[in-house]
Amino acid sequence: MKISDLWDFVEILDVKGDTSTCVTGVSYDSRQIEPGYMFVCVEGFNRDGHDYIDEAIQKGAVSVLVQKEVGIKDERVVVVRVKDTRKAMAGIGHVFYNFPSHRLKIIGVTGTNGKTTTTYLIKSILEEAGYKVGLIGTIANRIGDRIMPAQRTTPEAFDLHRMFAEMLDHGVDYVVMEVSSHSLDLGRVGYVDFDIGIFTNLSRDHLDFHGTQEKYLDAKVKLFKSTDKANIINADDGVKDLIISKIRHLPTPFFTYGVGNRADYMAEDIELSPGSVKYNLSMKDGRFPLEVKIPGMFSVYNSLAAVSAMMVEGIPPEAIQEGLKKVEGVKGRFECIDTGRGYAVIIDYAHTPDGLEKVLAAIKGFARGRIITVFGCGGNRDKEKRPLMGEVAGRWSDFVVITSDNPRKEEPYRIIDQILPGVEKTGCSYICIVDRREAIKYALDIAQKDDIVLLAGKGHETYQEFADRTVEFDERKVVREILGRI
Repeated sequence: MKISDLWDFVEILDVKGDTSTCVTGVSYDSRQIEPGYMFVCVEGFNRDGHDYIDEAIQKGAVSVLVQKEVGIKDERVVVVRVKDTRKAMAGIGHVFYNFPSHRLKIIGVTGTNGKTTTTYLIKSILEEAGYKVGLIGTIANRIGDRIMPAQRTTPEAFDLHRMFAEMLDHGVDYVVMEVSSHSLDLGRVGYVDFDIGIFTNLSRDHLDFHGTQEKYLDAKVKLFKSTDKANIINADDGVKDLIISKIRHLPTPFFTYGVGNRADYMAEDIELSPGSVKYNLSMKDGRFPLEVKIPGMFSVYNSLAAVSAMMVEGIPPEAIQEGLKKVEGVKGRFECIDTGRGYAVIIDYAHTPDGLEKVLAAIKGFARGRIITVFGCGGNRDKEKRPLMGEVAGRWSDFVVITSDNPRKEEPYRIIDQILPGVEKTGCSYICIVDRREAIKYALDIAQKDDIVLLAGKGHETYQEFADRTVEFDERKVVREILGRI
């Protein structure tokens, strides 16, 4: 493809070189450059792609896309300058892969909590209805049964369009994807033709990136301005009126779901048990029963979000019922580990005050013994939520073990010191153990019959990030190893 063919959807500031030069590939990672490629210089949070131009040219890059003035001695290299290279990647990917999102039905799910589980529920329902489904999200990216590891919730724009093209090649009908606020703000989902957008909820998170809760909300709303068929909104969330006020004027219709507030799709006659939730879906055209084999009130909301979208999409109720029943859990989301010791271990990704409270409230609903919560807070992230997390843990638990999460470049002891005031405010008994493995071992050592040990914050992750290294840390393996030694 000629360089000049790539910028139909990109605003070019200036070009130096022969634009009829052919490009055989595009990459923003200099390590992946091959002869004939265009190298996109992305200014990241830790590294600047402009610093790797020479390396990319040495590997055979015939063009570089920049957002800064750069000096390149090799006149054969075509230099294209744009205002924002990250956002320009979306337009380039859209063209390079021949507009793949136009040929797929794409459902995007955004919100602070519940995105992952909601996408898995939708995937199961669509597969029950006979469709081939691609999944993009936090845990993994999937094309049918093929699993590819995920590096971030929503891939970079060029990678995303490449995945869409690959999914088309494999006969995928629908793509269900998590859409993070980062991806919406940074333009990663530019030129993605969404059919349906879903809003799960909004609570405090990512303020280290967005700055304010208002800007965080505004980022989420961008999804609903990119949809063609429908938007699905949680009627029970505190910001639903704000969201509706921002999208009401759009040509795309919106529908609501809820439990407490009147909505288009409502859950009634809810039955919560240790192993599942059951309820009747009530709507204008009637009602039918549903069951989800993931306990907790949050499962009612996640399934309602999924079911509402599927009803709007015209999926038969029978496929919805069977599709929901087939999902018995999602890795790192209220994942129960069999200890064989008379007490239970639950692993969950909850890393926000609201997410932790929802998980603990669900456990409280069926716990017969004590709730022992092991958690920490990530380094180089929103510091103000740390005492809030501590307060939630202390209020809902019988004992709290405060430990490390991903400390990154922060001192773990300082993170714990910022969590402590929240726990102490509740009067809950606690202990601080910086080493997460030792913290888990302590919790398992003190656990007794009928107790529940919650390991919160890591969920599906299989590593821990420190300032100078990333180490393997899969809590499932850790629990098994500890139980084998006790």
